[in-house]
Amino acid sequence: MDAPVYARPDISLIGRELGPHKADLYIGGREGASNPELLKRHGITTVVNCAVNLDINLVRTPDEAASEGLYGSGYADIRYYKVGLIDGEGSPDSMMLGAYYILDGALRQTMPKRHTYPFADGGNILVNCRSGRSRSVSLVALLLHKQQPHLYPTLDAAVSHIREHRELHPDEWFETPKPMLYEAARRASKWIDLIAAAPSDSVISNA
Repeated sequence: MDAPVYARPDISLIGRELGPHKADLYIGGREGASNPELLKRHGITTVVNCAVNLDINLVRTPDEAASEGLYGSGYADIRYYKVGLIDGEGSPDSMMLGAYYILDGALRQTMPKRHTYPFADGGNILVNCRSGRSRSVSLVALLLHKQQPHLYPTLDAAVSHIREHRELHPDEWFETPKPMLYEAARRASKWIDLIAAAPSDSVISNA
């Protein structure tokens, strides 16, 4: 059974000063991720889309126009990463682990100084899914717990923080996030510890 859907902000500030560029981290839904003026106002230069069932056309001026048999393509105004989690059953647990490293990479990347990379380093990050209350919550909670353990010593602590700052109503907490995504984040947390503890040559040789 789905919870009632309550009103919440288009985007919500969740974490501060993450990664080498000291990025602030936001969670939002479709409305926030597709609003360029809102993103600009909050210094958001990067969007990480968790949803497999939500695509946002961020290319304003394609450098390759759509033609018969081909989609248009080009640069967006922001850096855009697509993860593709399912809101419920259906995603292998390894996708949550992959999502963590994609978000971590978005925080840490340094852009080449070439015309084909028209992006500056740094800036704030928005993590979104369709509503910004389950997939995004799971992923951001995992990141906060692993990268700011002094603030969020457990995954539960990170989820509680997000529920408050995302203004999620207690009536919907049983699915914000959905239990299977919460459990995927718990397992990913253990894998992250194992990867961090393994010698780098061991990780490469066993890949």
